[in-house]
Amino acid sequence: MNTLWMICLFTIVIHTAETLSYALRYAGVQTGRLAVALSLTGVIVLVSRTSNMIQAPFTGALIDHASAKNTEVLPALHLIIGAASLGTLAAILLFPTLVQLSKRLIAHLEITGSLPQLLRTTVSIHRIRQVKHHIRLPRLPSLARFRIKGIPYRLLLLNCIVTGIYTIGVLATQFASLLVPEFKATVMSASGMINGIATIILTIFIDPQVGLLTDRAMNGQSEMGQVRDIYIGLMISRFFGTLLAQLLLVPAAHWAAWIAPLFQAG
Repeated sequence: MNTLWMICLFTIVIHTAETLSYALRYAGVQTGRLAVALSLTGVIVLVSRTSNMIQAPFTGALIDHASAKNTEVLPALHLIIGAASLGTLAAILLFPTLVQLSKRLIAHLEITGSLPQLLRTTVSIHRIRQVKHHIRLPRLPSLARFRIKGIPYRLLLLNCIVTGIYTIGVLATQFASLLVPEFKATVMSASGMINGIATIILTIFIDPQVGLLTDRAMNGQSEMGQVRDIYIGLMISRFFGTLLAQLLLVPAAHWAAWIAPLFQAG
């Protein structure tokens, strides 16, 4: 049980960090320093990837235990996906605060000139204590101003689907390894195929559209409020994507179990 809660903790960190990258981008648009903001997203990616790397052995151990003891693992996997939803929801609530903090980070990076120097000067007890002055809770008037008008529905739908696929990419193949234990190594490798589908959709259909909408705001062709609505819409669609993942888990696992024998030689 301790292993399961450890996995959930890392899952929350991963999805909170990835969702909060929108706050950093929005702060870059507001300050006119989008390129600087994008360079800072590398720190968020580092946190997410490190958490994912540490989480992987724990998830593998959970699957191995279920295989050895012949116990039901599906409820635990659904709980992990629930942690992804919780992390995304936490990021949505922290969005106003992280926008303010991101503006400070962007300003400090311009002064220090490098990420190592930025981390050295900002990660201190004094700086951490100052965070409380930048806390901004979501306010009802701000939420009331949110408008989905002007945001392509296809963009939100695709972002939801991509998030759902990413969320269950590894979990589905690990569950599939229990369905076809004789093809365990093959089916575990299928996570790259599942995540690859999401990457293709993200690269071809989502990122260019978000970049185009952001550039329009930077060039004064659209209002800043519309850019805010775009990022809020993307975060909300990510949240629904984690809910969609609950439905995709079992079908994706059976799909991975179905294709595994196709790769066998002879």
